Amino acid sequence: MFQRDYFMRMIEQMAEVSAAILGLKKAGKQEEALQVIEELLDKHFRMNARLLKGLSDEDLVRMMSRSGVPDASMLHALALLVKEEADLHEESGREGLAFQSRLKSLHLLLRVSSLGAEPSPDDTIREQLRRLAAYELPPATKRLLACWREEQGEYAMAEDLWHELLEDGELEPAEMGEFYRRLLPLEEAALTAGGLSRSEVREAAEPWVSGGASLASSANNRLD
Repeated sequence: MFQRDYFMRMIEQMAEVSAAILGLKKAGKQEEALQVIEELLDKHFRMNARLLKGLSDEDLVRMMSRSGVPDASMLHALALLVKEEADLHEESGREGLAFQSRLKSLHLLLRVSSLGAEPSPDDTIREQLRRLAAYELPPATKRLLACWREEQGEYAMAEDLWHELLEDGELEPAEMGEFYRRLLPLEEAALTAGGLSRSEVREAAEPWVSGGASLASSANNRLD
């Protein structure tokens, strides 16, 4: 209960921050809004924009962990703050900085989603993806996104991302096999909702999973 209350307080604080930043943006005071973000980074996260830029999302997850357990509330709040930063850079015509900030925000949101945090960041993830639609995403982003798509039950989209990584030399063949092994036992309805049929999964799995067809057949028999 305490953890959820703490989480909600952090999200509410970020909502208040967003409202304050929105007011500055409407007044055309983008630089002042960026300064507000800088101050909040120092107050709540003990870092500045330069340090944040230099840290990977893996570094940030480690920094915001307690006894090895990631603090989802802190990560979510930071992701929302970085999202605001990306919006401000974009409005100021700093496309490169906007892309970097939006990508970092997306990475953090994807990691928060994987932790099963509530409230879910999934709607914000989809918004960020729409804003990044014109860009070719880096391999590390595609990998996180593929895992998220699978968690969301969007299996066809996840499959496309895994294949992109494979074609770019960023994925081991064994990892592709692991993906199909996770799909083979799923019910037909779940696969269909995710954009794939069982026959498609069985056919696609054969080059990657030893005995892929027989595994799928066994799964079918269990369901029957």
